[in-house]
Amino acid sequence: MAKDYYEILGVARAASKDEVKKAFRKLAHKYHPDKGGDESKFKEINEAYQILSDDKKRAEYDRYGRVFSDGAGHAGAEGFDFGDMNGFDFGEIFEDLFSFGGRGTRVKRGRDISIEVDLNFEESIFGVERRVLLTKVAFCSVCQGSGAEPGTKTKSCQTCNGAGTVKESGRSILGSFMRVVECKKCRATGSIPEELCRNCRGAGVMTKREEVSVKIPPGIRDGEIIKMSGGGEVVAGGIAGDLYIRVNVARHHLFTREGEDLVMDLAIPVSEAILGSERVINAIDGQIKVKIPPGIDSGEFLRIRGRGVPSDEKRRGDLVIRISVKTPKRLSPKAKKLIEELQGEGI
Repeated sequence: MAKDYYEILGVARAASKDEVKKAFRKLAHKYHPDKGGDESKFKEINEAYQILSDDKKRAEYDRYGRVFSDGAGHAGAEGFDFGDMNGFDFGEIFEDLFSFGGRGTRVKRGRDISIEVDLNFEESIFGVERRVLLTKVAFCSVCQGSGAEPGTKTKSCQTCNGAGTVKESGRSILGSFMRVVECKKCRATGSIPEELCRNCRGAGVMTKREEVSVKIPPGIRDGEIIKMSGGGEVVAGGIAGDLYIRVNVARHHLFTREGEDLVMDLAIPVSEAILGSERVINAIDGQIKVKIPPGIDSGEFLRIRGRGVPSDEKRRGDLVIRISVKTPKRLSPKAKKLIEELQGEGI
């Protein structure tokens, strides 16, 4: 079951950013492991705050539910990122949580991308492969993200002496502090190119159009979301975000879906209902012969095994045919006489 981040922080869905921040501070102070609190609870609180304090992530969460799985950019108790505190004063956090941060380095992560794909009913049942064209930040095709002109060498970054990190001092209400941050000059790699890539000018990344192949699994439902890890935007010196594909399934003129079964309506004349018959039905995957037993009533069902929605590689749901008996609105004199005779027989 998806987590309810509002419930975790104890705030209403309409809570302001300030209310979210206050709720987080109170709970973080209570559950922080360095103060004897519950580490798993603290991580859950932190995860909720990272989503609800970010306007974009909160909007996507409100719309789609919890689509930000473990790679969604939130930090754990061992690597809390003060840069994501959205207005928190470092001194306030330090005052509340003492040795709260500074023991880990958060890996940079590219932006997630959300798109929608429209499918017809048959494609949703049996699956399909789609190719979509995305405009996104991707690694430079020339230097492959290194930022260096191909064939040239790199040299040690003089700003960080090849460490990839630098020390940064600051002050809080408790006094001076020192923390280690990534070197912006070399983007935490410890080295810089001797000659910058002419294609991306040393950035390592570029905005470009990229074709992506998306495999839609059989049996997907309308509104479901496919996650492609690493399919989002990239960031120099970090990891790629994810691509989320929301599936929109068109309605079918004949079939509806109920779980793994496909349901269709079949109207038959009174004579067929009384005497029975054999019909050729256009199923979702081809024509099949269906025997209609004598004496069937309106509202009864015929079940054809294994002609519904695939549940795995070996099994499928059923095709369910809902019978309705058509009563004629007009009768010829001959037909009326025959019906009257049947009526006399108690039929």
